[in-house]
Amino acid sequence: MSIAGGNVGSYGGSVIAPPGLVNAHVNGVNVPAHERVVLANGMTLIVMPRHDIPLVSFNAVLRGGESAGAPGKSGVASLVAGLLEKGAGKRDAFAFVDAVEGVGGTFNAAAGPESIAVRGQFLARDQRLMLELLADALLRPRFKLEELENLRARQIELIKAAKDSDPAELIGTYGRAYLFRGHPFARPVIGSEASLAGITHRDIVDYYHAHFRADQLTLVVAGDVDSAWLKRAVAKAFSDWPRSNRPMATLPQPARIRERSVLLVDSPGSVQTYFWIGNVGVDRHYADRAALDLANTLYGGRFTSILNTELRVKSGLSYGARSGFTRGSVAGEFAIRSFAQTQDTGKALDLALQTLAQLKNGAVTAEMLDSARAYVLGQYPLDFETAMDWTVALGEIELYGLGSGYIEDYGAQLQSVTLPQMQSVIETAFPPPDEVAIVLIGDAAELREQVGRYGPITEMPLTHSDFDGNARRA
Repeated sequence: MSIAGGNVGSYGGSVIAPPGLVNAHVNGVNVPAHERVVLANGMTLIVMPRHDIPLVSFNAVLRGGESAGAPGKSGVASLVAGLLEKGAGKRDAFAFVDAVEGVGGTFNAAAGPESIAVRGQFLARDQRLMLELLADALLRPRFKLEELENLRARQIELIKAAKDSDPAELIGTYGRAYLFRGHPFARPVIGSEASLAGITHRDIVDYYHAHFRADQLTLVVAGDVDSAWLKRAVAKAFSDWPRSNRPMATLPQPARIRERSVLLVDSPGSVQTYFWIGNVGVDRHYADRAALDLANTLYGGRFTSILNTELRVKSGLSYGARSGFTRGSVAGEFAIRSFAQTQDTGKALDLALQTLAQLKNGAVTAEMLDSARAYVLGQYPLDFETAMDWTVALGEIELYGLGSGYIEDYGAQLQSVTLPQMQSVIETAFPPPDEVAIVLIGDAAELREQVGRYGPITEMPLTHSDFDGNARRA
């Protein structure tokens, strides 16, 4: 297969520095030299040679993910991703794993809300095998019924086990299902017990044929590679993969909620309550990303944050509290997560909402801003230490159409954030405390009276087979 001309180079035409990561002037990060090509079938290949160690890392990012699945089939993308590791081409599941582990490689696939990512790392001497396995998984997956049944049963058991022993793993899933009702982001990537049980082999095959197409894939390879050889090898390996015959659907923008409400997930006898407080936030293209990150660092993004200081250090109501923004092609959630003893749930919720009110009312000072700036500037380069780190970063840039400035300009943007700019971000991106969804997993009999003052309560049992089904007003 020939390589399409005229589409080779660095992102956005920016000047790409050699692989020295940290810019001493702004504590920023320079994207190492790399090449981007689009094959004749629309597949995008990004190659970043790094010859410091004899390893090659790859990240194959396929657009779609869980949000591209059919309503009522939550978890189908996760099952498809899992089955990519369970046999492809001439190898059954055992032979596929043996081929990877026999040379000391790694090969993993996972679904997210907007993509399926297949990632791995091999010794440079085994990169031919690496490409063979990747091409087999993406173009010739076996999708054996027995493997589907085993994987589906395992995922259902993992959900049940989390409900029994560690509901904290699921609080965000309940939160998103409640907040984003009617939007694709409400669908749990892992699926639910009910949705997984209803997914058939035909659903797997239909999802694959609808979304696994060359022009939906970006393959990023970084490490000890010969660029010219790799481009030829990739073009040959994926030459039979057709383009999609339909445009990729775009997600609707979710609407923020404008009043407070409560979802109470009943776990009878629980001695502690896991809680999640959230609203719709901002997307990946949010212009004031640096100010947003600094504001969240101060509020709930590090151990010394306002939120953790109040709930853990000062009051001892919780062992930890954090906040964060999930940002996709459209706005994801802003969420606060913590837990408390059942009898202290109301106190902990009050305190969390009070800290949010304080943040909105100007709690951040210039001294706090400088502290957060130093912290984030010090942490940021650590995200780009390995070849695998770079495959992930460049895959995200391609998935969301961000450009290399998203990485290279971030340090300078952090340096230039002012207190008024941060206060503006706090005002627009963070929700007021009376406009949030509150989701709790705990003993409903002990919690109803404590949490009734926060808004209308909707209840569902933790044992229910969906994350949003058959809920009822208390």
